[in-house]
Amino acid sequence: MNRSKIFGLAAALLISGAAYASAGQKIVTFDSSSKAVDRVAGIERMGGKVTKDLHIIEAVVAVFGDNVTDADIKSLKGVTSVEDDLYLKWIEETPAALPLSYVTDGLNNVKAGELETQEPLLVPATPARTPEETEIPWGVKRVNAPGVWNTTMGEGVNVAVIDTGMDYNHPDLKAVYAGGYNAVVSTNTPLDDHGHGTHVSGTIAAARDAKGVVGIAPRVHLYAVKVLDANGSGAYSNIVDGIQWAVDNKMQVINMSLGGGSGTPALQKVMEAADKAGVTIVCAAGNDSGPVNYPAKYPQAIAISASDSTDKLAYFSSRGAEIAFIAPGVDIPSTYKGSAYKTMSGTSMASPHVAGLAAIAVAGGANTPAKVRAALKKAASSLGMKPTEEGAGMIDAAKLAGK
Repeated sequence: MNRSKIFGLAAALLISGAAYASAGQKIVTFDSSSKAVDRVAGIERMGGKVTKDLHIIEAVVAVFGDNVTDADIKSLKGVTSVEDDLYLKWIEETPAALPLSYVTDGLNNVKAGELETQEPLLVPATPARTPEETEIPWGVKRVNAPGVWNTTMGEGVNVAVIDTGMDYNHPDLKAVYAGGYNAVVSTNTPLDDHGHGTHVSGTIAAARDAKGVVGIAPRVHLYAVKVLDANGSGAYSNIVDGIQWAVDNKMQVINMSLGGGSGTPALQKVMEAADKAGVTIVCAAGNDSGPVNYPAKYPQAIAISASDSTDKLAYFSSRGAEIAFIAPGVDIPSTYKGSAYKTMSGTSMASPHVAGLAAIAVAGGANTPAKVRAALKKAASSLGMKPTEEGAGMIDAAKLAGK
């Protein structure tokens, strides 16, 4: 497939994703001096209906009739901006098999998501391996998470997975699941109907029980924040709402293994607000082998690229000056919906490795995003790549404890 066809496919996906949004659904931002009751009243007088309060960014989500223009909405008292609340696909699937070469024109340019294989790839077997060792995925081993477990496993740290939800009944997750929120359907629990969020959750905190798999920080308090539906799609307002919930509920680390090619004023504002509130934000860099995606591109995010088991950059991994660290992201076995296990690839799989390490850093006393970033950087070593590919390099968990 040539480049023009590939870019055309990406554009078609973007347009088709946007089509799911109501034509009149908007994120309306107000001056901070305006009152909530006046905001609602003004929108209702125009025939609109407020569906969500995004107080963290002084905004609301509202649905208007097709006869109402952005100029009309901006004429309301206190309104500072109006933007379309597009409903996009944030998780894209890719071919099941890796290419023979990492330098393949077509595959290097397709907007990619997660790769799937059939068999888990765990730490290479040795005759002396115990059940406890067998459950350690190669990525968890590669960042040396076991090297810090005698000191901490992330006890008491609140970590939110902003994704498709979580199978909180999974035998490897139910012990760490502490609650959550559904931004897609307000009356529902954040049960995962896709599988992606459950996979991400397992890499962060799957139980250390000599069964299944174990995560980086298996004693954190893990929260599921569902912002994407069964197709991996969601409105920008869902993402903002999910981050808002994380701030309001005192999360210390959030993982966002999702991404798109463009940001919005609302998304930028909520990233700034979460960082200011003291939340460490870890994001997948993206899987299109091009520039870093949003929200990872924002300076408040810790953007993560993906490596394979030979410490090479994954062919699909996005890259750029925003990359902070690299982590395992190819053939990662983890938990999956329906109490299952699955092996997947993507920067979506790399990001939760670092989210778990961030939780370890918080447990060790790093109590601000800047201190977490500094602790992770101090524990990282270069893999010999360009900074735009690996940032500060691969993190060694034991070094977070000063070992």
